Amino acid sequence: MRLHLLLLLALCGTGTTAAALSYSLRGNWSICNGNGSLELPGAVPGCVHSALFQQGLIQDSYYRFNDLNYRWISLDNWTYSKEFKIPFEISKWQKVNLILEGVDTISKILFNEVTIGETDNMFNRYSFDITNVVRDVNSIELRFQSAVLYAAQQSKAHTRYPVPPDCPPLVQKGECHVNFVRKEQCSFSWDWGPSFPTQGIWKDVRIEAYNICHLNDFTFSPIYDKSAQAWNLEIEATFDVVSSKPVCGQVIVAIPKLQTQQMYNLELQPGKRIVELFLNISKNITVETWWPHGHGNQTGYNMTILFELDGGLNIEKSAKVYFRTVELIEEPIKGSPGLSFYFKINGFPIFLKGSNWIPADSFQDRVTSELLRLLLQSVVDANMNTLRVWGGGIYEQDEFYELCDELGIMVWQDFMFACALYPTDQGFLDSVRAEVAYQIKRLKSHPSIIIWSGNNENEEALMMNWYHISITDRPIYIKDYVTLYVKNIRELVLAGDKSRPFITSSPTNGAETVAEGWVSQNPNSNYFGDVHFYDYISDCWNWKVFPRARFASEYGYQSWPSFSTLEKVSSTEDWSFSSKFSLHRQHHEGGNKQMLYQAGLHFKLPESTDPLRTFKDTIYLTQVMQAQCVKTETEFYRRSRSEIVDQQGHTMGALYWQLNDIWQAPSWASLADHELLSPTNYHFLSSLKEAVGLCKAQITAIISQQGDIFVFDLETSAVAPFVWLDVGSIPGRFSDNGFLMTEKTRTILFYPWEPTSKSELEQSFHVTSLTDIY
Repeated sequence: MRLHLLLLLALCGTGTTAAALSYSLRGNWSICNGNGSLELPGAVPGCVHSALFQQGLIQDSYYRFNDLNYRWISLDNWTYSKEFKIPFEISKWQKVNLILEGVDTISKILFNEVTIGETDNMFNRYSFDITNVVRDVNSIELRFQSAVLYAAQQSKAHTRYPVPPDCPPLVQKGECHVNFVRKEQCSFSWDWGPSFPTQGIWKDVRIEAYNICHLNDFTFSPIYDKSAQAWNLEIEATFDVVSSKPVCGQVIVAIPKLQTQQMYNLELQPGKRIVELFLNISKNITVETWWPHGHGNQTGYNMTILFELDGGLNIEKSAKVYFRTVELIEEPIKGSPGLSFYFKINGFPIFLKGSNWIPADSFQDRVTSELLRLLLQSVVDANMNTLRVWGGGIYEQDEFYELCDELGIMVWQDFMFACALYPTDQGFLDSVRAEVAYQIKRLKSHPSIIIWSGNNENEEALMMNWYHISITDRPIYIKDYVTLYVKNIRELVLAGDKSRPFITSSPTNGAETVAEGWVSQNPNSNYFGDVHFYDYISDCWNWKVFPRARFASEYGYQSWPSFSTLEKVSSTEDWSFSSKFSLHRQHHEGGNKQMLYQAGLHFKLPESTDPLRTFKDTIYLTQVMQAQCVKTETEFYRRSRSEIVDQQGHTMGALYWQLNDIWQAPSWASLADHELLSPTNYHFLSSLKEAVGLCKAQITAIISQQGDIFVFDLETSAVAPFVWLDVGSIPGRFSDNGFLMTEKTRTILFYPWEPTSKSELEQSFHVTSLTDIY
């Protein structure tokens, strides 16, 4: 058996003490279903769906109708179990804990057949004291309950009044009562995604053993003192002191490149203790600040902190510290009622340009470091500087935020509540408070995060009466809303993180919402805060239909993914726009008709006698339509940045919906199987369906290789609008796509994301332009 043994903390000097040992339980576990009819090996981190697929017991969950065919997996109760030997002498340690970084979601935990605790929140970290039950050889079981059945039970038990919505729209083919369980909300389905309510251990699980005291958490926040014109660092360390008497010692904090080192004396009383340190950085030292992409460097400084404690106990931590300030400016605007809504980074106004981020997969064990880097690098390459981590998904893994720090991507961070009202019984609030406190502590040191937002669209859902609540009952739900987002989440943010602003919802009217008692009569106002805007009926080429808002944090249009993407999860009978498969994959009511209507405003719809040709051409046309619509709307918001027209404008953010996709289906995404859509700028004097003289363009490509990059030298016989390059299932990114080819030749670069060859590209390459369907 491979041992995952890590010596966490240093042994320093004569007579020093090993501070802690950590033993990871990652790797192979056993999984069985509720009645024991299925037993199989499974990986941790992982989930039941992945284990079943890896053992060949189910197909790809995304294939055809498998989101419905495999509903039984989410409705069963599964057990994860493991037997293991601890590779160090357990009797020498005063305290032994079981640490679960992420459990999905409802489980009872048995250690050596003794129940040690339960979990009810996918977003929390759990620690259980196993000192009195741990042995050299041990068994562990996590007995999961179906999150779907649990949510239904919790909803049924909430008898005082209903908490809507009960279920998602029928077109989404999802599960009910997701607002009663602290789990990835979109895992019960969404209008762009499937229903896969997973079960499993989705993050690390480990044994920690220590003597005297243990450093449980370590976090920090850089603070700029305007009056002193100097930077300071607030450091917080949380200890578990298991010694029966106080533990004394000193702390040394050093940032060598800033010529900064300070020493502090401390005394830790037995029990859980918090140490707060304040590090002063001389104003005579030049501190380089962290800037968003396109505005400066992402400079960071290595910091070490060493605790030298009684008994020769030495605990050392290291981290990278970034210095930046962020302000949300809400102030009167000349020539316009209302207030501004924009961000200053390091005192400089920044226009936020980017997109909304959803989970990269239904199954988080498939989201690799490589995938995150490729997606986030694509964000930077497309000249974006911001992502909004949307509130219906997950708080992303540490590496996501580390990459955003490194790449200069600002993050608008929602808390994980979306498109629903929520209960406020004490058990639910206790779970939420633990979740929020943990996530603030985990994430607050990242400079990329510039704002906390309480939820996605729940203020608007309440005040625009999405759920048809009677006016006499509304005060009950307003009270619940304020209780959850203001008296609990906001309170925890203000106590735990003073380095960035907080708003209760998105969209919201910001300061005006506060003035109106935390819910505004019109949360989507153009004069305050941020807006979400969707209009599939008006002509998207007409910029006058878009709102001159202070900040557009959601907007977009659907399209279908490329045929090469769909082909992998479908069969020949599925390849038409009206097939059962196509209707099944469309989770947005009327979405297919809306796409064709919008496309038909400016393009001739395909009329081939070949059904497959018609399907491929229709897919292509929806992508062209989406690109043109998002481009037009985005350019309108960027143009509105510096103007006030009819008392509206001063737009300081444009985050379209959405960057990435979760499965092969119609959605609002611009990135799906890892293709980047980045059309160049152009202007048409008329709709393309009215254009005269377009000839069928014969486009050829000569492919060559330069190191890891492939060069596509294109040549066309005629003007070709919306040239789309496709290399099938080969993952990678073109330097441009969906472009207008007016010149005879053009060179496009292809950056593969996996090893590939010239011959593979030549075999997979396909090019389409609008002239192919006219």
